[in-house]
Amino acid sequence: MKVVVTGIGLLCALGNLEISWFRLVAGESGIQLHQPFPELAPRPLGLISETPDELATLTHLVVASALQDAGLVPPLPDCGVVIGSSRSCQASWEQLARHYYQLREKQTSRSRFLALAENDIDLSHWLDTLPNRGAIAAASLIGAVGPVLAPMAACATGIWAIAQGYELIKTGQCQRAIVGAVEAPVTPLTIAGFDKMGALARTGAYPFDRRREGLVLGEGGAVLVLESADLAAQRQAPIYGQILGFGLTADAYHVCATESSSSSAIAAVKQCLDRSHLSPSDIDYIHAHGTATQLNDQHEAYLIQHLFPQGVPVSSTKGATGHTLGASGALGAAFCLLGMKSQRTPPSVGLIEPEFNLDFVTSPRWSEMRRVLCFSFGFGGQNAVMALGRPRLM
Repeated sequence: MKVVVTGIGLLCALGNLEISWFRLVAGESGIQLHQPFPELAPRPLGLISETPDELATLTHLVVASALQDAGLVPPLPDCGVVIGSSRSCQASWEQLARHYYQLREKQTSRSRFLALAENDIDLSHWLDTLPNRGAIAAASLIGAVGPVLAPMAACATGIWAIAQGYELIKTGQCQRAIVGAVEAPVTPLTIAGFDKMGALARTGAYPFDRRREGLVLGEGGAVLVLESADLAAQRQAPIYGQILGFGLTADAYHVCATESSSSSAIAAVKQCLDRSHLSPSDIDYIHAHGTATQLNDQHEAYLIQHLFPQGVPVSSTKGATGHTLGASGALGAAFCLLGMKSQRTPPSVGLIEPEFNLDFVTSPRWSEMRRVLCFSFGFGGQNAVMALGRPRLM
């Protein structure tokens, strides 16, 4: 059973689906200097507006956009839902903790503090802040009563979510699924944590560039409407592309560092190619993870050189959107589908002086894009790779 994409909803620092693609191929970046939290210094961020967005709001917007793009109207009770997030409602938990400690500082007596906290800290909606919040919000929006999944796999979450939706359809559990990932990661703790690791850039995101400084946090999400090819044909739905296959592996090596030989990441690519019945020479473009950190870009470049000795066009779009963490793979898949639709390879915004000997796309190219790969490599050594194909290949 073939699984196709009939709708896309996307929102990031560049804008919505159409505006993001227009700005991306124009070589623009949505990254700007922001200071959303007065206790932290200004830094480059990929914000959608002037202040950080909220997870449920983003989820509602991208799901609604995907449904509209696919020509679908809720309720859709038989639709599967797979919406992931690596940070989920962390912002809500941080706000709750901040309120708690602010109240505690005002009280010297423990009994007085507990009495005050009982009255002033509202926990009635705490269930709305659990990690499955995005998936539940999407299911409620469309009236889904079938499978509802909420994967969390660090920066590999987006591709994993698409893969899970693909499997729901391939195994006959449903004929349609809303899949993707949404991230609202710009919080004081997230910024402080990445900064403490030395992973954050000071001026901007420059994937694979000699002057790269680190990642730039971004917010956003991308949701795809997946359908069986038969269902899409029955309703004569326009098709962006086909999910050809995927590969998922884990390094089992370190909490955040990449395994030096990249053997597990290489295995994920090979697994994806095998499942998709493709060889390296069949690939017309690779959307790289390309975080602009020293180690990720180095290891990813080695992986591509090792597996694709014939050369293949490569780019990362994180120089334009920022690193949307768990949503980055879903955004990458959306940009791949738009690239195949327009037959243009998206550029690696911010890349001026490549450090590695690869065929980097620094400005959009008119090119025959029939089969493409999208990479995501997350903390904990979680590796996800997906192959997408043009509709005419079906």
